[in-house]
Amino acid sequence: MMLKKRFIIVTMFFWIIALPLSAHATEDIQWWHAMGGKLGEKVVELANGFNSSQSHYRVVPVYKGNYTETMTAGIAAFRSKRPPHILQVFEVGTATMMAARKAIRPIAEVMADAGEPFDAKQYIASISGYYTSKNGEMLSLPFNSSTPVLYYNKKAFKKAGLDPAKPPKTWQQVEVFAKKLIASGYECGFSSAWISWIHLENMSAWHNRAFATKANGFEGFDTRLLINGELGVKHLSKLKAWQDEKIFVYGGRRNLGNSKFISEICPMYTESSAGYAGFKAAADFDFGISELPYWSDVVETPQNTIIGGASLWVMAGHKNSEYKGVAKFLNYLSSPAIQADWHQSTGYLPITKNAYELTKSSGYYKKNPDMEVALQQMTRVEPSKNSRGLRFGNMVRIRDVIYNEIEGVLAGKRTVKKGLNNIVKNGNKLLRKFERINKSRSRK
Repeated sequence: MMLKKRFIIVTMFFWIIALPLSAHATEDIQWWHAMGGKLGEKVVELANGFNSSQSHYRVVPVYKGNYTETMTAGIAAFRSKRPPHILQVFEVGTATMMAARKAIRPIAEVMADAGEPFDAKQYIASISGYYTSKNGEMLSLPFNSSTPVLYYNKKAFKKAGLDPAKPPKTWQQVEVFAKKLIASGYECGFSSAWISWIHLENMSAWHNRAFATKANGFEGFDTRLLINGELGVKHLSKLKAWQDEKIFVYGGRRNLGNSKFISEICPMYTESSAGYAGFKAAADFDFGISELPYWSDVVETPQNTIIGGASLWVMAGHKNSEYKGVAKFLNYLSSPAIQADWHQSTGYLPITKNAYELTKSSGYYKKNPDMEVALQQMTRVEPSKNSRGLRFGNMVRIRDVIYNEIEGVLAGKRTVKKGLNNIVKNGNKLLRKFERINKSRSRK
């Protein structure tokens, strides 16, 4: 009898001490991302904010390197059956993720299964449309969406006798301004980050010219590049001529040339709207933001620019209870207050209408008019087939081809026409390879 009592007491003791642990047990949600520096710190802040708002789930942000490295890591993890719950993928990886049907779960489906409120119409159409299937299903969450703008050094403008309140609107004006800046003592007129994205991809959309057939890939994978046309030749020829006069200086791949603007070597700089956070933290001068310049002899008024940045994809292969946590976190990220803060802190676009209205009604744009430039530039008109964005398979590798050829042109190793023809020829080979793989998957 005494032994039985002891057994009951011991059992109850372990049940009592275990109760709080099970009641407060959390499920980890792995979020692999590509945000370094100040943006990486903001990502950690977002995760911590969600974690402190509830006790059932813990989002664990893991930095996996740049965009290409993060996407590669995510694909490898899925193949080894150990994928993260959430993977940040840059916009040019969209077609690849869409084709990997077994590897992902559409966000609309995840939200519905979890019983979380979700209204796709609340997201800004020119952003969410990039990540929406033909049948209108939203596939991923547009997290850090950006578009290219022109940054300019107001102090340098004053020194060169230019009005800081009137930045150049056209590329013709950029050339005039650059010469005055060089004459006043600066080493160059302007430089640029992301030269493929800004000076070929966005340049086509901004002037309402097709980058490729099939609505730039939105209407099918059997698309072919068209960037060796009149606009491509005109703009790249100018960049080459300008480099010879130091009006333009190549800054390197991705955004490696940002230091040229921060260190005041080049007073004008085309970069993502998301460059704002880094420039604000590092630049020791007042700078302005203006729309991307356009060629006034090509169009009277420009069309709209297209997005860059990345979206969050939900990976397949996890427990239903964990997907509930994923859905709650994505809802948290989409909330107006969080999105408004993310937009104002980083320069990325607010992804929902409510976040934009909250920012506007707070008076933020009256105090910081430059911060509305990117959104107005993207939403100024209804996107055309040429300006919805790009949806190509193998776009990561196509960009490598573009960089190699542009660098060859700028170095004088090949003519502009030859470089652009090489991009089309080798880029089309990569598009056909992706098309064959996708057809093979569809038959299985």
